[in-house]
Amino acid sequence: GEEHYNCISALHKSMRGSDENASLYWLARMLEGGEDPLYVARRLVRFASEDIGLADPLALTQAVAAYQGCHFIGMPECEVILAQCVVYFARAPKSIEVYRAYGNVKECLRMHTGPLPPVPLHLRNAPTRLMKNLGYGKGYKYNPMYKEPVEQDYLPEELKGIDFFKKRET
Repeated sequence: GEEHYNCISALHKSMRGSDENASLYWLARMLEGGEDPLYVARRLVRFASEDIGLADPLALTQAVAAYQGCHFIGMPECEVILAQCVVYFARAPKSIEVYRAYGNVKECLRMHTGPLPPVPLHLRNAPTRLMKNLGYGKGYKYNPMYKEPVEQDYLPEELKGIDFFKKRET
């Protein structure tokens, strides 16, 4: 019932708050109460990107490995795998930079009126002669061919200068 959601919320918030003791408690309470370990593992995969993100890019690898380990061996053996992951996450640095930036992109798309801007011609793939003749791919700079970063726009003209990482959510 409701306690299922209360416990996963407490686990999530304990890891976010870097409290490894509380994180282990809520994990054990869920598992010892009969919670599906794969449910917990799925929530850890989400937590890895939502709350830790780029502060520790290996967190997602940890979460996916924990999910796979739980899938392979099941309970009760997989409890230590989840415990390791939960403690790792509680101790990990946290960053919501990507989570917030992606939210800003979604807001930009939702708030847009009219048709969305077209993909700039130089970014379009040109697998046919007709597409090449229409200018698809013309002027594209293939970055690996340059020693230095190249100046090139990757967003539609209407979005030039926008930085989804710096935009504040309202």
